[in-house]
Amino acid sequence: MEPFCLLAASRPWYAGEAATLARESGMPFYQAATPLELERLLTGKPNPLYSFFPHWSWILPEAIWSRHECVMFHMTDLPFGRGGSPLQNLIARGFAATKISAFRCEAGVDAGPIYLKSDLSLYGGAEEIFLRAKRIMHGMILKILQERPAPQPQQGDPVHFPRRTAEDGDIGNLDTLEKIYDYIRMLDADGYPSAFLKKNGLRLEFRRAALRNGHVHADVTFSLQGEEE
Repeated sequence: MEPFCLLAASRPWYAGEAATLARESGMPFYQAATPLELERLLTGKPNPLYSFFPHWSWILPEAIWSRHECVMFHMTDLPFGRGGSPLQNLIARGFAATKISAFRCEAGVDAGPIYLKSDLSLYGGAEEIFLRAKRIMHGMILKILQERPAPQPQQGDPVHFPRRTAEDGDIGNLDTLEKIYDYIRMLDADGYPSAFLKKNGLRLEFRRAALRNGHVHADVTFSLQGEEE
C-alpha cells in the first residue's frame, strides 16, 4: 500500500492544508478537524506513515499515540513551556521570540522526544502569529518527511505553563500600556476569548490593537455584563 500521512488541525486557517502538503511532498495526505473525524480516518486508514498535529485542541488518547507515529507541535523551546496556552504565556512573560518544537507524542504533557525545532517571532497579533507558525510547521512537516529524523530526548529541566482561562484576559489590573497591548494582541485570534475590561455594569472587549505615540488603539465591543454570551 502506498505510504500516506494524516493531518489533524482544529483551527479554520488549516482548511486545505492537507492538499497543499500532498502536492508539495508527493505523498497522499488526509485531514481531520475533530476527534470524531480523526477516529474515522484511522478506522478507514489505520497505518499512516506519520500523523501530524500542528494545532490540535484535544488530548490525544494513548490508544492512538501508542500505535502510530504522532508528531505534535508546541510553540516553546521544550522542555521549557510545557503545558497549555503557550503563546499567551510567552507574551505575558515578555518573550519576543520562541521556538516551535516538533515532538513525538508519548506519555506526559509535551514530554516526548524532539524531531526538530524552528524559530518563531512573536511579533503581531495572535492570529498573525498562528499563520506565521502554520507556514513554519508546514516546512517542518516537509523536512520530517524528507529526512525522517530520529527523535531525541528533551534536554534540560522542564518548566510548566498553566493553561490560561478566559478570565485571565482581564486587563483591569495591568499597569503599563505595553502590558495592555500585549494582552489584547495575544488573544486576538478566531476562537479565542478577547481581552476585556469590566466597568459600571459594562463589559468592554478589545481586538486589533496597535501601540503607537504613547497610546493603545483598539477596536472595542461594549456589552452589558452577563449578556456577553
